[in-house]
Amino acid sequence: MMPETGLVCYRTCGLSNPASLATYLSVGGYSVWKKILAEKTPVEQIIEELKASGLRGRGGAGFPTGLKWSFVPRNAPGSKYVVCNSDESEPGTCKDRDILRYNPHQIIEGMAIAGYVMNATKGYNYIRGEYWEPFYAMEKALKEAREAGLLGQNILGSGIEFDLDNCIGAGAYICGEETALLNSLEGKRGLPRFKPPFPANHGLYGRPTNINNTETYASVPVILEKGGKWFADLGIPNSGGVKCFSVSGHVEKPGNFEIPMGTPFAKLLEMAGGVWKGRKLKAVIPGGSSSKIIPAETMLKLNMDYDSIAKDGGSMLGSGAVVIMDETTDMVKALWRIAYFYMEESCGQCTPCREGTGWMTRMLRRILDGQGQAGDLEKLVDVAGKIEGHTICGLGDAAAWPVQSYVAKYRPEFEHYITHKRAMDGLV
Repeated sequence: MMPETGLVCYRTCGLSNPASLATYLSVGGYSVWKKILAEKTPVEQIIEELKASGLRGRGGAGFPTGLKWSFVPRNAPGSKYVVCNSDESEPGTCKDRDILRYNPHQIIEGMAIAGYVMNATKGYNYIRGEYWEPFYAMEKALKEAREAGLLGQNILGSGIEFDLDNCIGAGAYICGEETALLNSLEGKRGLPRFKPPFPANHGLYGRPTNINNTETYASVPVILEKGGKWFADLGIPNSGGVKCFSVSGHVEKPGNFEIPMGTPFAKLLEMAGGVWKGRKLKAVIPGGSSSKIIPAETMLKLNMDYDSIAKDGGSMLGSGAVVIMDETTDMVKALWRIAYFYMEESCGQCTPCREGTGWMTRMLRRILDGQGQAGDLEKLVDVAGKIEGHTICGLGDAAAWPVQSYVAKYRPEFEHYITHKRAMDGLV
């Protein structure tokens, strides 16, 4: 489904030929970049505007963008790099795909501005291996930008240099983790690195590097055009601006929606046509498969912002992937499928993750096959606890959290499988 036309990242959607340079220019595209080139805007001014906007990383971590940009030592000698994480592999997430497809020039402008701030002359957009259509859209946009003189050396006679390349991955979920992504860009195996050192000081090729998500970079030009306060006021305190949400699962109109932060979940569900087939809402995954599940009675009271989902829902906003589950959903099957995904995608570098994800998947499969045993649920939660917090990157936590939350909140369904060797009546 075509994403809902938005104020920021989806602002070209609904227009004729939305991905073209002409369309992007018609909505004010590259005006900020041209102004920076002409006036040599002070870097501190750009960073302060981003801080005032309240923009937080849209890839899942939610780290304040302006603060992150200030960490890169722009005056350090040698090369610096700007990297865009377009490896959108979190199950249920497809918001960045539509920015890449329908508004690629805004990503380019955002990365170019970041290059100016970091004193970097080179950028890389790392795109998910399965995203061939978005990759071609970005390649076409890059060609248009170069031909218009908006990238390259001595851009528009400013003396400023910046260029970027698109790089397509091989479909590894782990490369969505920023240091695994850097290893992949360097031609190495996509394995996460120990931190510290952090990429801001020791990133791509050992040089200072800024890494942000696609939606984050795409938000920057509009923020600087209309002002940080304008963006902040669209949302709520500590969750400024708008955010793109991918709504999928048991809804009538799945799609991407760009809405103000703090919008009630019930309103977002209404925008997606409500629960399909006239059924009732059972549960929601609020931020991608790694986030803890939230039962319907709680979710219907929450707003779509960082604090509401975390403090009142006990989960996280994550990547903005909202998966809707109706009353017929078998939670044991749902959890097994998620566990299987993380077992398959574990890079194997850390023993707790490599071994633990397999243990959890096999135990869940045994329960589904009617061979569950007394004590299995305790073992599941115990193994999850031994993975959580004991791995180099967050994949271990991502595998553990669903197990912990599904068993805690839907334990009777798991116990029914163990006792009766089948699902509860009415669940599929």
